[in-house]
Amino acid sequence: MSLFDQLWRAGALRTLDHALAQSLRRLRAETTDSVLVAAALASLAVAQGNAGFDPAAPASIVEGEFDWPSADTWLAELTASPWVTTPAVLEEVASEAAPLVLENGLVYLRRYREYERRLASGLQRIAASAPATTAITTLAPLFAQLFPSGERSTDRQAQAAALALRHNLLLITGGPGTGKTTTITRLLVLLAAQAQQDHAAAPRIALAAPTGRAAERMAESLRRAREVLQNAPGMDAELIAALPASASTLHRLLGTIPDSPRFRHDADNPLAFDVIVIDEASMVDLPLMTKLVEAVPDGARLILLGDPDQLPSVEAGDVLAAILRAAGSGEGLPADDAEALSPLLGTGAPVITATSGFAGRRLHLQTGYRQHAGFDLAPLAQAVREGDAARSLSLLRRGELHGVHFHEDASDPLQRDGDPLLAHWQALATQSDPVQALHLASQLRLLTAVREGPQGARGLNARIEARLLGQRGGIARAGDAPGSSYFAGRLLQITENSYRHRLFNGDIGVCLRDADGVLVAWFPGGEEGSLRAFHPATLPAHESAFAMTVHKAQGSEFDAVWLVLPAHGNRVLSRELIYTGITRAKRELHVLGSEAVIREALGRHASRVSGLQARL
Repeated sequence: MSLFDQLWRAGALRTLDHALAQSLRRLRAETTDSVLVAAALASLAVAQGNAGFDPAAPASIVEGEFDWPSADTWLAELTASPWVTTPAVLEEVASEAAPLVLENGLVYLRRYREYERRLASGLQRIAASAPATTAITTLAPLFAQLFPSGERSTDRQAQAAALALRHNLLLITGGPGTGKTTTITRLLVLLAAQAQQDHAAAPRIALAAPTGRAAERMAESLRRAREVLQNAPGMDAELIAALPASASTLHRLLGTIPDSPRFRHDADNPLAFDVIVIDEASMVDLPLMTKLVEAVPDGARLILLGDPDQLPSVEAGDVLAAILRAAGSGEGLPADDAEALSPLLGTGAPVITATSGFAGRRLHLQTGYRQHAGFDLAPLAQAVREGDAARSLSLLRRGELHGVHFHEDASDPLQRDGDPLLAHWQALATQSDPVQALHLASQLRLLTAVREGPQGARGLNARIEARLLGQRGGIARAGDAPGSSYFAGRLLQITENSYRHRLFNGDIGVCLRDADGVLVAWFPGGEEGSLRAFHPATLPAHESAFAMTVHKAQGSEFDAVWLVLPAHGNRVLSRELIYTGITRAKRELHVLGSEAVIREALGRHASRVSGLQARL
C-alpha cells in the first residue's frame, strides 16, 4: 500500500487534503506517490497554522508511525515534478502553472508562498522608507514632559517613542501591563508635535486590532491614557486633539467587500492614513497581514503591538514572531539610533548590534504585569512563560498568589463550583439592556485548550445550555421553545467571517428580546456603545460562547477566568497556550488540571513552520 493511501486510511488527512492530491493524479497519472503526499501535507500544514511543511520533519504535522521517504530522496522527486516550482530567488514570483512551491527546503501551496513573498516585500518597503523629520532636538522639551523620569536612556517606553521619530516600521512588544498603550499614546503626541513643527497637518491616525473586542480594549486604554495627558500641566490641547478616539477591526479598516475575500483598500487603493497602529498583532494571520501591509501607503508609519509569548494566530502563519526574530531582541538601540536620539534620551541608552539587514525596529518593554488589588498573577505568568513547570506547580499548590486558585486533577468546573457559575449566566437572561448584558458576560469566561471532548468548549457549552434551559432549574420561558437552540441569555460567538453581515470570526453577541419581545442576537456595532440586532437564524456560522478555546479568547480580558485543561495530554498544549489563557484574567484565575498535563504543556513550544524570517 502506498504511503498516500496509508495516510488516508489512517485518518491522518482531511478530505480536502486528499482531494487536492487526487486531482493532481487525475490530471497526470504518472504523478509519483511522494508528490501526492507532499500536496496533501502542504494542504494539511496550512490547516494546522503553518505556511508550509518541512519534508525532513513530516511527523511534526502527522501523528503515527509511517515509513517516510528520506528528505534527500523526497526533495529530489519534488524538484523533478511538473507540479512543483522552485524559484531561483526568494523575491521571484512563483509560476502559476504549478500548485506547489519548493523553496529553502520547505514545501508550500503556491498561494501561501506568495503571501509570504508579498508580505516580506511589503514590510521591506515600509521599513526602508525613513520619515522626513524636523530636527529632533526641538522636540526635547515635550519629550521630557511626556517621559519625566530622569532615566530616559534606559526607559524602554521612552526609547520606543523616540524610535518612531526615525522609523516607519516599529514593533513594540511586551506582556500585559508593560505599558504598550501608554507608550503609543505618548508616541502619537510626539508625531503630532513633529507635524506641528513642520507646519503640516496633524497626522491621520488609524487604530485597529484583529477582533472587535481587542479593538474596544485598545480604544478604552488609549482614552484613559489620553485623559491622563489632558490633565498634565502645560500639555498642548491641540496635540491631544490629534489623538483618535476609537479603534476598528482590521476588516473594517481595510473595507470589507460582501461575498469577497478581497478588501476595498489594497496596493492600488491604499489606506488614507499617515500612522497605522495594530494591537494584538500576534493574532494576525499570514493572508490578513499581507493584505494590511500592501494597503499601507508609501511614507506611512506602521506600528505593530503584541505579546511575543502569546499563541500565534489561529489561521496560517506565525507572522509576528517571524518579524520579531528578523528585527532582533528589542533589548536596546542600534548605534545610529542611539546617537541620533541622544538629545531626547541622553547618552546612556544600551546599544545593540543589528542582527540582520531588516530595517524594522523593535523595542521590547520590560515585564510588569497589570495588577488589580488582591490579584497576584505576575509570578505564575513569569514561570509559565519560561516553561518552568516545577515553579509553576509550586506556585499553584501553595495558594499564596492572591486571586489564583488551583483545582488539581479537577476536570469539570460545573461540578466543583457550578451554582455560582450558573447564577452568573442565568443573570444574563434578566438583563433588559444588551450593552449591560455583554458587559456582564465579560466578567466571567471558561477557557479551554481544546474544542471537543468533556473538557472542550463544545462539551462544556452543551452542559451549560442544558442546565440553563431548565433540565436542572434553568431559565426557559414562553417563546423559548423546548429544543430551540436559542434562548434569552445565550452567548454566541461568530466562527467565520461574513462580510455581508460585517460579523467576523471571534465576535461575541448575546441573545435577548427586543422592544417587541422578539428574541434577537445583539452584536457590537462599528461605533463605541452601538449594537446591531440579527435574527439568530440569519447569522453566519456561530456557536455558544459560555466556554471558548484559549485561541478564541485572544484579544479579550475577563474579570474571572476558569482555565480548563484536558484530562489527558494533547498536542495542542503548549506554554504559549497556558500563558495566553491565564493572562486573560484581570481579577481572578482558576486553573483546573493535572500535574502531568501542566508539565506536558510547559515543555512544548507552539512553533510554526514559516520562511518569513529568512525572507526578511
